[in-house]
Amino acid sequence: MKDLTPAPNTLDPIEIASRDEIEALQLDRMKWSLAHAYENVPHYKAAFDAAGIHPDDLISLSDLAKFPFTTKQDLRANYPFGMFAVPRDQVKRIHASSGTTGQPTVVGYTENDLSHWGQVVARSLRAAGMTPGDLLHNAYGYGLFTGGLGIHLGADALELTTIPISGGMTPRQVRLIEDFKPKGITVTPSYALSILDEFTAQGLDPRASSLEVGIFGAEPWTNAMRREIEQAFDMHAVDIYGLSEVIGPGVSMECVETKDGLHIWEDHFFPEIIDPNTGEPVAEGEMGELVFTSLTKEAFPIIRYRTRDLTRLLPGTARTMRRMEKVTGRSDDMIILRGVNVFPTQIEECLMATHGLAPHFQIELSKPDRMDQMRVLCEANDQNTDRAHAAQALAAQIKQTIGITVTVDVADAGQVARSQGKAVRIVDRR
Repeated sequence: MKDLTPAPNTLDPIEIASRDEIEALQLDRMKWSLAHAYENVPHYKAAFDAAGIHPDDLISLSDLAKFPFTTKQDLRANYPFGMFAVPRDQVKRIHASSGTTGQPTVVGYTENDLSHWGQVVARSLRAAGMTPGDLLHNAYGYGLFTGGLGIHLGADALELTTIPISGGMTPRQVRLIEDFKPKGITVTPSYALSILDEFTAQGLDPRASSLEVGIFGAEPWTNAMRREIEQAFDMHAVDIYGLSEVIGPGVSMECVETKDGLHIWEDHFFPEIIDPNTGEPVAEGEMGELVFTSLTKEAFPIIRYRTRDLTRLLPGTARTMRRMEKVTGRSDDMIILRGVNVFPTQIEECLMATHGLAPHFQIELSKPDRMDQMRVLCEANDQNTDRAHAAQALAAQIKQTIGITVTVDVADAGQVARSQGKAVRIVDRR
């Protein structure tokens, strides 16, 4: 793999500013953001008043813990535009979640919001090793989902050449990678595996492709999957994080030179880690639920938003800004199986460590009697795999690593449902 470390003179000054400078800027912007939300969004005024707190009570950054959380339920209760802090005609773009688990959450952007979004995504793409003039294959979905258009904003801001292919049409994805020869690809990690399968189906060597870096996000993925993808494509694989409620992709980014966690762009987003059960802040460096407060958003300020993503905060390395560890899962995706907490990423780690199995899987939960049961459906990586032995090995690996007994079925290639966006890892039939 090529060295893609960005030149120091290309970084924004704030990326390498002192912690004192960063925290002074955060405090100034946080005061503005709290006041802006309180004065312009009825939900925040009511929530702050009910908690007996006012924006003027913020004297230090630690005072933010006195303010109430915002949850996805709050956003749904104010559907569609109740959380907007500017008149509707000042909103230049609207995005929304899919609403597959309830009422969609709707977010808006002013002209300044779009500019800031483009800046943080450009910063993220540069941290991945992309430089002006490079060709980017953007396979995130375009539309109400923030992925495709958010990446496109940043690509324009960094003066990249963008191939806006979106998701789907996997054979065409591979053909355009072969024909156009992009340096980078932005895509979900699960769909990257589908693209990898298509390279093989077309008799092409992915290691011979032009791709030098893959920028993967929108779902949790493990370092084991990183190693699989990097080896298969002979390219760097780095993590990008975001969610529509906070802005979209570009909230934090892994730097290609270190790959040691995602640097949060703290001049725009203030992070906290809380105990997901009590809501109380945890000690520095401890695992917990990630909470974000926006510092510069005009149309849709977000105050102490509970992301449900589980991670921990770490000091900066390649940048001064703090890092978040790779998200290991979501508190609302956690499976409790016979008293044991299980995350899909743990199953993925076990799968990647088992010889003879491809990196595609789905978890099925059932309750045929009074006990919950878990079935892991996966695939053999070639026709010569001893499926019974591989199934036994994976079940043993899961039992040893996680401490639960599961049924494993090893199917033919292509039998696990593929996703062209976020992977559906859990099917609950209980």
